[in-house]
Amino acid sequence: MKHYTSIDDITDLYKAVSEALVLKSNPRQFSDLGKGKRLVMLFFNPSLRTRLSTEVAAANLGMEVTVLNVTDSWSLEFDDGSTMNLNTSEHVKEAARVISLYADVIGVRAFPGLKDKQEDEEDKIIRSFMKHATVPVISLEGATAHPLQAFADAITLVENTKRSRSKVVLTWAPHPKALPQAVPSSFIRAVKRMEFDLRIAHPPGLELGHDLTDGIPVFNDQGKALEDADFVYVKNWSPSDPYGSVVKGFDDWIMTADKLGKAQFMHCLPVRRNVVVEDAVLDGTQSLVIDQSENRIYSAQYVLKEMLEKR
Repeated sequence: MKHYTSIDDITDLYKAVSEALVLKSNPRQFSDLGKGKRLVMLFFNPSLRTRLSTEVAAANLGMEVTVLNVTDSWSLEFDDGSTMNLNTSEHVKEAARVISLYADVIGVRAFPGLKDKQEDEEDKIIRSFMKHATVPVISLEGATAHPLQAFADAITLVENTKRSRSKVVLTWAPHPKALPQAVPSSFIRAVKRMEFDLRIAHPPGLELGHDLTDGIPVFNDQGKALEDADFVYVKNWSPSDPYGSVVKGFDDWIMTADKLGKAQFMHCLPVRRNVVVEDAVLDGTQSLVIDQSENRIYSAQYVLKEMLEKR
């Protein structure tokens, strides 16, 4: 693969999951593949799991890693034809090409602003690096997608499935801040390509887009959606209209042990305890959140391995 910015960049998802599980069984079996190669990661937003898991993945392949936390001290310009007489001091055209001299793979993490929907959908930061870099680019989460998380979620589902056509429910949950749609959107794209029975539950006004959810049962009744679930993935996202707003009045959508029933619980982390999900669920034996975090290593390692083998 040239770049990895969408779960759809993986052609055969089940095959990729199988190969990622082989990596998990022996993480350093390809430790010579990345010797003399460097991964440069640019973080325009903070990270815990993404940064550490991708560093571990690169190290398992023998790569060296450089991390740049981008702050206001490095103000990049992304618009073509701009007159840079204000705050920006360097254009992405030069920056991406220069970083490409130092890196064999570039990872970029850049959240949406959640103020201008059209601007966020352009995913300008990641797409600009894809356009101007001369090496492969990995999305470490962008404005519209989190493909490494989605791949890790696919691995986790396959590892823990106990029957064919397991029922997977993606349900919205309350949160005090506006959050992007990147994680739920990527999760839906992944599960739609797998042999699962996917359902979505959210309060009215939190639709994720017809093109994304076409063919998937969508419920405004959380309890109805959760009936006989095998996996429950809980995630907040903000509405498209008014874009980036905080939805209030649905605190009862918190995930509880009673609602979860016998299902296994999933969340990408970080999670706000007793707001999004109660302690009893997170600390219970049905929680897969730590498994998901571990599988972030092997989702990144698979992608890096694919890129290194093509160079």
